Amino acid sequence: MRKIAVVAGAMGAALMLAACGSGPAGGAGQAGGGRNVAPEDMRFVNVVKLVGVGWFDRMELGIQEFADGTGIDASQTGADDASPEKQVKVIQDLIAQRPTAIGVVPNSPESLEATLKRAKDQGIIVVTHEASNQQNVDVDIEAFDNKSYGAQIVKSLADCMGGTGQYAAFVGNLTAKTHMEWVEGGLEYAQQNYSGIERVVDPIESKEDESVAYERAKEILATYPDIKGFQGSAGTDVAGIARAVQEAGLTDKVCVMGTSIPSVAKKYLADGSIDKIFFWDPAMAGKAMMTIAQHLASGQQVANGTDLGIPGYESLTVSPDNPKVLYGNAAIEVDRSNVDQYPF
Repeated sequence: MRKIAVVAGAMGAALMLAACGSGPAGGAGQAGGGRNVAPEDMRFVNVVKLVGVGWFDRMELGIQEFADGTGIDASQTGADDASPEKQVKVIQDLIAQRPTAIGVVPNSPESLEATLKRAKDQGIIVVTHEASNQQNVDVDIEAFDNKSYGAQIVKSLADCMGGTGQYAAFVGNLTAKTHMEWVEGGLEYAQQNYSGIERVVDPIESKEDESVAYERAKEILATYPDIKGFQGSAGTDVAGIARAVQEAGLTDKVCVMGTSIPSVAKKYLADGSIDKIFFWDPAMAGKAMMTIAQHLASGQQVANGTDLGIPGYESLTVSPDNPKVLYGNAAIEVDRSNVDQYPF
């Protein structure tokens, strides 16, 4: 029997500088050309990786709650698939509308640099999420330190595997910076702490699609019949992997863990084909993005210890590698014993 532990995930980083302005965090607390916009004149639009999936449906709820609570015109949009090219087009169309701020959860941070620079050059505030390498941005807000989060997942996965064996790691896209940081952080942790753990292949791309994850997992199970674990990154990865594991009759032999949300993973947690999921509340992340945009548009500082008034984002810290990247403390770890505590 695999032993499943429940640990409340919480991470942060040390040292924080002010995050603001069109340059590095630490200026006067203003962004988007230093504007001080009245709330009734603000318009924020959040652009996600794709629409129509549970993760970003939940994020949209947070955007709506922010709008209802502040009176600011805030909405969410995105393309119908996770194509970087389609996301660029969505943002280009938004720039022509001149909103006060654009939030972005990038499919490929690199592919957005020129477009986001154009937005900033036109005085639009840019706030990203899951994009710690984004350059043309005012602030990137992360739920936690990404490599530590990946290590947290693989520690649990390795323990479930009995400290030995092969595993495979999935990402939504190879260009998704945070997904790659999670699997890299997990691999580094395994190499440093479990001599008997081996990742069998480079990260496998699921295209943010449960059906693709399912097919790729079947291929891995056929190619590596002794595999003992899977790490998923996209919100739908573990569900697709779990289906493949179920069909192969390996529920009690293969450990499946990764990032997802309860509404996607609950039925698989119940039968044990998913052992544990890790996540942060995308609704709270969406509200954090919009609240930071509000601070910047109002000429306020986002500084060391800033409390956004949002669970998991009560005391922001800055990445030691990039002063534009802010961390919250919002990681959550769930198995079948506590999944009902999270109704989304």
